[in-house]
Amino acid sequence: MNIYRLVGVVTLGSILILSSAFFFEYVLGYSACKMCIWQRWPHALAILIGIIILSTRLKILSIFGVLSTLTTAGIGFYHAGVEYKWWSGPSSCTSKINTEISASDLLNQILSAPIVRCDDVVWDLFGISMAGWNGILSIALSCIWALILLKKQ
Repeated sequence: MNIYRLVGVVTLGSILILSSAFFFEYVLGYSACKMCIWQRWPHALAILIGIIILSTRLKILSIFGVLSTLTTAGIGFYHAGVEYKWWSGPSSCTSKINTEISASDLLNQILSAPIVRCDDVVWDLFGISMAGWNGILSIALSCIWALILLKKQ
C-alpha cells in the first residue's frame, strides 16, 4: 500500500477514535473524566501530523505520529488500570478519601471531588473499558505509523 494512503488510514483512525469519544460524551451522555480528556490530545496531534504529512510529503514526521499514538495508548492503559483498581490514579479524579483528617476537611474533600471519577468504568465492550479500547486501538495505530516510517517509498 502507498505510504500516503497509510498516513490517511492512521489519520482517519485517530479521527474515528476522537469522534467516538465526542459521540459518547455529547450524544450518549457519558461525561468524560480528566484522564479521558488527556487521551484525546495525542489523537488531535496525530490528526494534525497526518494532515501535515499529506500536505508536505515529509514522511519523516511520522515519528511524531508514532510518539503521539504511543502516548495516548499509555494513558489509555494507565487509565484502564485505574478503572479496574489495579493501581491508584491521580488523587484529583479518583474516589480515594483520606480518613485520617477532620470531619470538616473530609466534607470539603467530598464536596470538591470531581463529578466524573477516573476510577469508574462507565462503559465496556467484552469486559474492556473505553480507556482500554483506546490503548489497544492506539497501539495498532502506532504500529502502522512505525511501518510508514520504516517503509521505503
